[in-house]
Amino acid sequence: MGRTGKRAALYLRVSRDGQTVENQRGVLVKLAERRGFDIVATYEDEGVSGAKGRDQRPDFNRMLKDAVRRRFDVCLVWSMDRLGRSVLHVAQAMAELNAAGVALISEQQGIDCTTPHGRAMMQMATVFAELEREMIRARVRAGLDRVRAEGIKKLGRPKVGLKVENAIRGHLLNGVGILKTAKLVGVGSGTVQRVKKVMIETAEAA
Repeated sequence: MGRTGKRAALYLRVSRDGQTVENQRGVLVKLAERRGFDIVATYEDEGVSGAKGRDQRPDFNRMLKDAVRRRFDVCLVWSMDRLGRSVLHVAQAMAELNAAGVALISEQQGIDCTTPHGRAMMQMATVFAELEREMIRARVRAGLDRVRAEGIKKLGRPKVGLKVENAIRGHLLNGVGILKTAKLVGVGSGTVQRVKKVMIETAEAA
């Protein structure tokens, strides 16, 4: 096939040290050649579990940021589980790529978001990701209301002002990673982790 002019990025990930991304790379390079894509970037997370959050997968995070900057048009992955181990992580990644106007192609599942069917899947993923965020927000609010009704004033709150804590909560609920949230709010990552822990405990108690 001739060149299409579409810029492609490869995202490669293996979970354990000692594993290699070379098999994934070989498959995706051939896929790009068949489709006439120009590979302009490759992102690799080696020895990193897909169960970890975005902020703990450096190249995954960088890939999503570059997608927003429109540094490529198509993202190629060997399998959907390279994006994450949970449905939520995969849906959030697909939603971000969709919002950035970047098509996702997964070789193993035959998912091609350059097609109408594939784009519909991306849009559904966006809906599910937003639904999950709303459910988390609702659980957190319900938990806060419950403990307040029981007369518990201190909710395990870290030693920061209420305004700062609310800013941290807002960023976390919108899917911003711990490190970026800490930078945006101007606090240490440990403070953000403590707020996140309280949010999770509160949601589970609801």
